[in-house]
Amino acid sequence: MSARHDLAELVRRAESGRAGPPDPRWAALTVDAARARRAAVLMLFGILDDVPAESDKPLAPADLDVLLLERAHTLGSHPGQVAFPGGTIDRGETPVAAALREAEEETGLDSEGVEVLGTLQDLGLAHSNFLVTPVLGWWHSPSPVRVVDYAESSQVFRIPVRDLLDPDNRVMATVHRAGRTFDSPAFTVNGVVVWGFTGIVLSGLFDQLGWSVPWDRNRLHPIGA
Repeated sequence: MSARHDLAELVRRAESGRAGPPDPRWAALTVDAARARRAAVLMLFGILDDVPAESDKPLAPADLDVLLLERAHTLGSHPGQVAFPGGTIDRGETPVAAALREAEEETGLDSEGVEVLGTLQDLGLAHSNFLVTPVLGWWHSPSPVRVVDYAESSQVFRIPVRDLLDPDNRVMATVHRAGRTFDSPAFTVNGVVVWGFTGIVLSGLFDQLGWSVPWDRNRLHPIGA
């Protein structure tokens, strides 16, 4: 089976209610839907330009990557965090239209090359009071991407899924806020740490797809508050 087939099948299971119980950390991503602002993110997977060398680790798929960006460190909300392209849903917009528009505005993406596979369950960002719709996409005709506005993003990049799945790159991010400690699945790849909302969503997605391999959840990576 191909990666695209796996992703499309997950959407079909989600739409039919057969996706199985949500990841416990996904279930914790809740807000008051009646008061929250609506947003959408594009989870865009595509084939790597260059297939990486063979590895002796049982990781799959070997030729897939995902589009991410690093938010500007000067932003008032979630500064410096790695995120999916996305943002607020404008009045009259669908989540799909908003995710594609935001991806174009943030990364210069040509959305004509994106096949929208569907949407997954809405997830809450309590810190900023957003209810976020993940839009799952397949990049059948990849286009060049870049930082469009450095006031919004510091870098835009494609990370191989093989690197994200590598147990050597998986940690539990820990952050201390308001006298409490929060931990969540995270990834340390190519000099960046993918944690928080994005780390939780990717980790849960890989689990649901059956792509995850065992990793050491006792490896802690402190995050500055």
